This record gives sequence, structure tokens and C-alpha cells, in this order.
Amino acid sequence: MKAIQDQLEHNHCYGCGADNPKGMQIKSYWDGATSNCTYMPRPEQCAGPTQYVYGGTIASLIDCHCVGTSIAAHYDRDGRAIGEGEPIWCVTGRLTVNYLKPTPIEQAIELIATVDEIDDRKALLTCRVFSDEIQVAEGEVISVRVPPTWRA
Repeated sequence: MKAIQDQLEHNHCYGCGADNPKGMQIKSYWDGATSNCTYMPRPEQCAGPTQYVYGGTIASLIDCHCVGTSIAAHYDRDGRAIGEGEPIWCVTGRLTVNYLKPTPIEQAIELIATVDEIDDRKALLTCRVFSDEIQVAEGEVISVRVPPTWRA
């Protein structure tokens, strides 16, 4: 299965852009209902205590994973494969994060995003974040579909 991000051309986003070699390079996998992402934090993404992941990193993961999921869902809604035809792009309209527990930096982070609502212009998504099968955060994203001119 190919990651959503690897099917989007000219994506230079710091969090999810396959075309940004210095970015986080997250990879999200869409199954038509949910998407999954596994991310291994880097040592420089630590919080004050070096054994935990910085909250901003977790927020970025939720943001980019959900926006990628929204893009995939919009392609599905339009009856197209991801990346087929005119590109679909979405941006974050709102991001809400609830931190439930400290996230250890030495193990992979798992994200599961679901699309709760979608229409022609917006999608509402929920994301659950796990470390070693323990939920450490949750997020909600409103993703807004933008016109192709947004990229110009």
C-alpha cells in the first residue's frame, strides 16, 4: 500500500511533505474508512525532559495526518484514486489537541484518524494517538478543501 503523501506531487510541508527532505516525512495509509500512521520521534523532538516528545511535535503529527486523511477522503468522495486528475489540497481550519499522558520519545507513535463528517468544502476528523498501545493524546481537525489556485 502506498502512503497518501507519496501520491501527492509537489508537497513541501514540513510535517507530511514527501518533497521536503528535512521535514518529518510522515506516512499515512488510507483504507477507505480510517488512516494509520506510525512515526518514530527523533531525539531533537524532545520536551523539557528529554525522555518525552514535545507537544508541538504531537500536534504537528495530528495536523498532518488528519489533513492527509482529509485529502484521501475527498478523492474517494470524488470517485478518484489519490493523486488522479486535478490535485486536491486541503488546509487546517482548526486543530484541537488534548494531551492525555506524556509520550515516551524512545518508541514509535501510532496515529489513527477517522473522518466524522465530510462535504464538498470541509471535513471534520478525529485522531487518536498511541504509544505502546496506550492512548497519549487525541485531536480534532477541521480540514478545508482549497481551490487549485491556492498552490500558485
